[in-house]
Amino acid sequence: MAKRDYYEVLGVSRDSSDAEFKKAYRRLAMKYHPDRNENNADAEVKFKEAKEAYDVLSDSQKRQIYDQYGHAGIEQQGGFSSQGNGDFGDVFGDIFGSGSHGGQNRAYRGADLQYNLELSLEEAVFGTDAKIDISSRQSCETCSGSGAEPGTSMENCETCGGVGQVRMQQGFFSIQQPCPKCRGRGKVITNPCGHCRGAGTVEKPRTLSVKVPGGVDTGDRIRLANEGEAGENGGPAGDLYVQVSVKQHPIFKRDGAHLHCEIPIGFVTAALGGEVEIPTLDGKINLKIPAETQTGKQFRMRDKGVKPVRGGAQGDMFVHVLTETPVSLTKQQKELLQELNTSLLASGKKHSPKSQGWGDGVKSFFEDLKFWSD
Repeated sequence: MAKRDYYEVLGVSRDSSDAEFKKAYRRLAMKYHPDRNENNADAEVKFKEAKEAYDVLSDSQKRQIYDQYGHAGIEQQGGFSSQGNGDFGDVFGDIFGSGSHGGQNRAYRGADLQYNLELSLEEAVFGTDAKIDISSRQSCETCSGSGAEPGTSMENCETCGGVGQVRMQQGFFSIQQPCPKCRGRGKVITNPCGHCRGAGTVEKPRTLSVKVPGGVDTGDRIRLANEGEAGENGGPAGDLYVQVSVKQHPIFKRDGAHLHCEIPIGFVTAALGGEVEIPTLDGKINLKIPAETQTGKQFRMRDKGVKPVRGGAQGDMFVHVLTETPVSLTKQQKELLQELNTSLLASGKKHSPKSQGWGDGVKSFFEDLKFWSD
């Protein structure tokens, strides 16, 4: 299989700096290192690929050859070497431990977790204290996280002699790698803990209290520090991120800090005016409807919206009026409406200016159409 472009492997551009090469390699090495991907052949391939790419691109001379001749130029120079660049050792040591000693003292931070929390609109706007149930791997209490049966201890790894790393010979070059038997710890468990079976962690259900601040919206995250997976070898626990999702409300629609709602009114109220009772998140209020209000008319209720969680002015509530056509009319009601309609038509255009304007526009359209067709 053809090799991938080294710049593509590290995810950097051709004009990136040495610091950017180092940062990109560090990220990939952390992700695909064998210590974190036991028995994962794909991760091992990607780890070696990243090492090779960094070795070439971090060496100005090799990089120049690669830019000019590609992989063929590097192969003619004898391939890559993990010993060829002094900075490589620094990066490797920063990520996986300091030098060839003390591998067993390396600590790993626990994995972060995510929990999806669904809230009502009222809970999101005013805030709430939510109880959530999660299950995560926590330090085994029986062995205090060591993985060894209480009363026993870990022993030095025979393969690496307790240093956590071994040297592999590749042609003329010697490459130092984490010990495959102890995975870089330097020690092995000969008598595993019966409770966690040597893992040092066990799956535990927990109930946590989450203080949700007022003003949160869908997509916001609340971080609970050190509530994620337990760390390894004394490393800190990861964090728990609570992802907020706000349920659809039967009355209100939220738009950032603003709220919208639709209010149906009778056509008599729309024509003559009046007052209607409308809901807000704070309770009911009366809204004055002026005479001759049309469907779609919008009323703005200031400071009846949402106070943003990150600060700023409180939003408003927008009330959209919908004039409701009466249904299930009696014979008498239909006669009265017909009488009203006759009276309105007899008075001319003044009662229906929009209908008359629309009708004039339609008439003009067809007249223009007839002119062009003739």
